[in-house]
Amino acid sequence: MLIFALDDEKLILQDVEAAIRKAAPDAEIMTFSRAAAALEAIKVRDIRPDVVFCDREMPGLSGLEFAARLKTVSPETRVVFVTGYAQYALEAFGVRAQGYALKPLTADRVREELDALTAPSAAPIRRDNKLRVQCFGHFEIYWKNKPVVFSRKQSKELFAFLIDREGAACTSEQIAAALWEDEWDPKVYNHRIRNLVADLRSPLRGIGMEQALIREKRQLAVRRDLIDCDYYRMLEGDAAAANAFRGDYMPDYSWAETTNAKLHFGGAN
Repeated sequence: MLIFALDDEKLILQDVEAAIRKAAPDAEIMTFSRAAAALEAIKVRDIRPDVVFCDREMPGLSGLEFAARLKTVSPETRVVFVTGYAQYALEAFGVRAQGYALKPLTADRVREELDALTAPSAAPIRRDNKLRVQCFGHFEIYWKNKPVVFSRKQSKELFAFLIDREGAACTSEQIAAALWEDEWDPKVYNHRIRNLVADLRSPLRGIGMEQALIREKRQLAVRRDLIDCDYYRMLEGDAAAANAFRGDYMPDYSWAETTNAKLHFGGAN
């Protein structure tokens, strides 16, 4: 097993390495004080670590930005964020315990994360009062673990575009530019948008989630508080979501290339 340890503080990095060595004496360990150096080792030397123990806050690339870029070149590598946040703070942030380790890192905590590598995949966590949205890989929308189906393909694309906007209000012009690049007639694209919105509302109304879609003053948005989205959770620092990313963000939609490029080259905010 090959394990990377990343921390910009030398003494802490030494402690992390010692904990890993105690937990996994047969593992090969490589240490880095900068995330960029770890990425270079992966890209240039074609090294693929099995797991990376990474400081959550680092100068230059943060741990989360590093994880996003790492997954584009080594999708199967598992990331464990090491943080100085107290446990109560992690719980307040809604962060799952798995994929996070508190400083000072202990050998027991390392073993728990390494054991999770070979453990059966956990069933998806149910959030019965929220739409579950999958952005990594093909875009999908679920309600109580069942897909939400729309009668028009572009209705689903419209919802995907609103998800990509992270809850920001979208004008008809912005939607038209994304979905119909060559259509500039407001009468035409406004008519199309009305039809798509009606198609969106029908199945959402059927599951009691019509309020997840907001339309005011000819603008559209989604309510983030009613949506459980892998992309949103990754932006918020959820290690499980970061580990679910395999380098593909809504590959079916050309307008999603901007966000995909941010994940590949600019990191998550």
